[in-house]
Amino acid sequence: MSEKILAHASGQREVSAGDIVWARVDRAMMDDILGPRVEIAQHMKEIKDQVWDPEKVVIISDHYTPPASIHQAEIVKFTRDWAREHGIRQYFEFVGPCHQIMAEHGFIRPGSIVVGTDSHTCMGGALGAFATGIGSTEMMGVLIKGIIWLRVPETIRVIWEGRLPEYVMAKDISLKTIGTIGHAGATYKAVEYVGNGIRNLPVDERMAISNMAVEMGAKVGLMEPDDKIRKFLEEHGVREGVQKEDYALKSDEDAVFCETFSFHVRDLKPMVACPHQVDNVTEAVNVAGTPVNQAYIGSCTGGRYHDLLMAARLLNGRKVAKGVRLLVSPASDEIWRRADRDGLLHILAEAGAVVLGPTCGVCVGLHSGMIAAGENCISSSNRNFIGRMGSREAGIYLASPLTVAASALTGCITDPREVI
Repeated sequence: MSEKILAHASGQREVSAGDIVWARVDRAMMDDILGPRVEIAQHMKEIKDQVWDPEKVVIISDHYTPPASIHQAEIVKFTRDWAREHGIRQYFEFVGPCHQIMAEHGFIRPGSIVVGTDSHTCMGGALGAFATGIGSTEMMGVLIKGIIWLRVPETIRVIWEGRLPEYVMAKDISLKTIGTIGHAGATYKAVEYVGNGIRNLPVDERMAISNMAVEMGAKVGLMEPDDKIRKFLEEHGVREGVQKEDYALKSDEDAVFCETFSFHVRDLKPMVACPHQVDNVTEAVNVAGTPVNQAYIGSCTGGRYHDLLMAARLLNGRKVAKGVRLLVSPASDEIWRRADRDGLLHILAEAGAVVLGPTCGVCVGLHSGMIAAGENCISSSNRNFIGRMGSREAGIYLASPLTVAASALTGCITDPREVI
């Protein structure tokens, strides 16, 4: 899939793994934390150059919103002002993590090239796009020229078959895959997730998997676009500009993969990534009983509508354990409003959750819920590195929203099957 997309973007009939190409960029995304303020604004001013196409640039202030300090507020203001000065109409703030906003606003389409100054830009692969994170210096080149050089990656094929039982989620698929391949096992490779286990998933769940492809070192995490993707895009206003053949994008039958991994969901159990590496994965039962002080359901990985729905079903009529802080942050304002309209936020609040606005703040330890030394947090987010969510002496455990909700009820890491 990646070879087909890069061939088209570079104006070639075909390319192969290892080739260097100059690819035309369809969308360039910057956030507040690694956006214009980091080298880009200064150097563009020095060379007196302009943005190649303001309509293809999207800027989203999400890490520092709502600002928790004067420093954060000034960065958001700088980002906002820079976007206005350079004619960037697609500027957003206070609406949620950038990757979800990119998907909801139709900026990611099958077969497109999307680059962003955030490593989890690879989430766009769930929609069939070659979406990847780049550094701020590389982004300056994209902003000026509208193209980027890339090495065509080798591809790892990950096959998942079956239909998820009620106690596991896509996050468990992701953690199982990462635990098998390793945190550097897919470095600068494309990962293609295929099989009816993937096709059976709703779009929300697919995004949770592609979002974490980078936790294996992958350049992109791709899935074949289908009618579910078409419906998602049409529901979000994308009815033109996507060709019929874009929804048929997939690898050829004789495509060559550098590795292939096969799994079946019937063998899958609720999984947990333990401190301090995402590939330090085990079944939840193996760490059951580990005390938790904070539980977090949110972020661009685990805060979509399906995540909130599953958590609400588990928590409905129950109460969070005394001494446990359950924080819930929907992945976008659209999801927040829908979950509120459908009563999910009320159920979560009644169970004892603190419902936050859509933000990256908790996930990356910037505001709204940092953890102290000696505390443990179980989170539906994507990283558990030392100091990621606060103190370097705290522990972060990654799990599905179901496992997080179950653990919030008991006050310790709990396999959701015990609660269900």
